[in-house]
Amino acid sequence: MRALIAMIFMLIPASVMATECPAFLDHDLRKLHSADSVNLCDVAAGKPMLVVNTASRCGYTGQFEGLEALHREYSDKGLVVVGFASDDFRQEAATEEEAANVCFINFGVTFTMIAPTTVTGDDANPVFRAINSQSSQPRWNFHKYVVNARGEVVQAFPSRVAPQDPELRSAIDRVVAER
Repeated sequence: MRALIAMIFMLIPASVMATECPAFLDHDLRKLHSADSVNLCDVAAGKPMLVVNTASRCGYTGQFEGLEALHREYSDKGLVVVGFASDDFRQEAATEEEAANVCFINFGVTFTMIAPTTVTGDDANPVFRAINSQSSQPRWNFHKYVVNARGEVVQAFPSRVAPQDPELRSAIDRVVAER
């Protein structure tokens, strides 16, 4: 029986085996202004990701539009965009309802948005603890991390780099192509 199982695993392509989920994504995270939770392993296992810390009262809040455009353009190619609402830099809305209105109504966001959480320091959520240990923690809102299908941060971009920036898009194209 063991030999049969070993043979089956030898026949499984590496791309299928890559769907194992990194432990740092295997957490239930509450969605923005919702009682529902999402486990990022359910939506991102074996897929490249663009992870962004967001705030609804920031000079960069307009980047939601570009992030949504990336989501729409790349989701069929396997990219998962996830926004983490955060008040680490004191620019998140006073209520989740207001933050949700900014995201979902003002900018038409359809990608996964996580309820306000800490993204810096010792209290960072598990996803950002792992990202911060691989890269650097966000210095401001709308810091972007391109993560490959194995859960490795391949490149980070500061807030001033807009979603349509050619360097960011090139990094996304690379992780989507290697999938």
